[in-house]
Amino acid sequence: RLPGSRWSGSSSALGRILGVPSRWSGSSSALGSLLGIPAEAPPAALGQHPPPVATDKEEQKRLLENRPDQPQNPKVLRIAIIGAPNAGKSTLSNQLLGRKVFPVSKKVHTTRCKARGVITHQDTQLIILDTPGLTNPLKAKRHNLDEAMLTDPWDSMKHADLVLVLVDVSDHWTRNSLSKEVLKCLSQFPHIPSVLVLNKVDVLKKKFLLLEIATDLTEGIVNGKKLKVKSALKQDSSSLAKSPLHITQASPPESRVPGSPFGQERNQAQEGSDLDKSSDVGVAGTGEAQGPKHHGPEDLKDTKGWPHFQEIFMLAALRGEEVDTLKRYLLMEAKPGPWEFHSDVLTSQSPQEICDNIIREKILEYLPLEVPYGVTQVTEIWEEGECGELLIVQSLLVPRESHKKMLIGRGGKVISRIAQEAGQDLMNAFLCDVRLKLKVEVKG
Repeated sequence: RLPGSRWSGSSSALGRILGVPSRWSGSSSALGSLLGIPAEAPPAALGQHPPPVATDKEEQKRLLENRPDQPQNPKVLRIAIIGAPNAGKSTLSNQLLGRKVFPVSKKVHTTRCKARGVITHQDTQLIILDTPGLTNPLKAKRHNLDEAMLTDPWDSMKHADLVLVLVDVSDHWTRNSLSKEVLKCLSQFPHIPSVLVLNKVDVLKKKFLLLEIATDLTEGIVNGKKLKVKSALKQDSSSLAKSPLHITQASPPESRVPGSPFGQERNQAQEGSDLDKSSDVGVAGTGEAQGPKHHGPEDLKDTKGWPHFQEIFMLAALRGEEVDTLKRYLLMEAKPGPWEFHSDVLTSQSPQEICDNIIREKILEYLPLEVPYGVTQVTEIWEEGECGELLIVQSLLVPRESHKKMLIGRGGKVISRIAQEAGQDLMNAFLCDVRLKLKVEVKG
């Protein structure tokens, strides 16, 4: 059991790296296999298939306005997922929901507005607040983003019971420090419990780096306990997966300097986190840390991490690895309270919004950066066909003739591929046949 953690073993990422037995089974599917920890039996499936999104705007509106079908003792948890643009927030949201309703792209700022996803499992409702990536006014201007892109993540935080901070560990430029926007967001809402989620761990070849990243991003403190990383054996990093990891009891932290929110904790964390890159490492925690306080810009200036995370999870959202482990944790964190939505609701978005977002996702995927952000989408037909299929005709308006040629592609290949892939995604969201036709025109 990892000292200071309510979770033992591999359901908590740090526990799993240590190879400590888990109260959950089946948690070896991601990091366990990566680090050579023996596999366990898979956990029971989390409930039935999620409901489809209604194809009719009025029907979806009625569903959203329906009084929730409350169980006798309902529980609820509102979760804000924040992080830098392209960290994988929408991918994780879709995996948690079990159906794709949020747009996903390798390009930044695919998510343009806040939308809610709803997971209803037995007596518990999880409400996911999928938000745009945290950015600053300069970057917002560069990408021609609405002002809502700057304010929506903050609005989501105001309504959250728990915040997931998502970090892309495959990006070696940014993975060892939280962005200033994320730190600012956490410091403005220090009373909201936060969890660190390291994403894209399957891409990281050198697994020992996960411990270094975790230590940096937490300032060496998790759930009020100090982490200590200690060199155990001098050997190359590839043997990390083959050798047992060692738990080392950290010495009690020294008394903290009053009025210093991070400094003393950070110094102590750094003393114990001199990672030898060619050695096995173990992690343990001891000693109480101070509770989170409201911090000003000066406090955050030299800060890389946040020492108030309750838990750390490591997963590969795109492949769905370890998403169920995180989902189980979220279900356990839910508190007694009334549901917000009927159990048939999967998202707060209208069917047209889902359609627009998914088509724009494909445009972002297949066109140069400057083209997609200038496309205007106009839905001309949205109706049910003779055989019950959904017929959608949408015009894509572009500012230049050159953009039109790029969007259509040679022999119409690009626009055909966009229509085919978007149509498939819409079928999966609505659970019905979809006939999607796209037209490209130059504006005005």
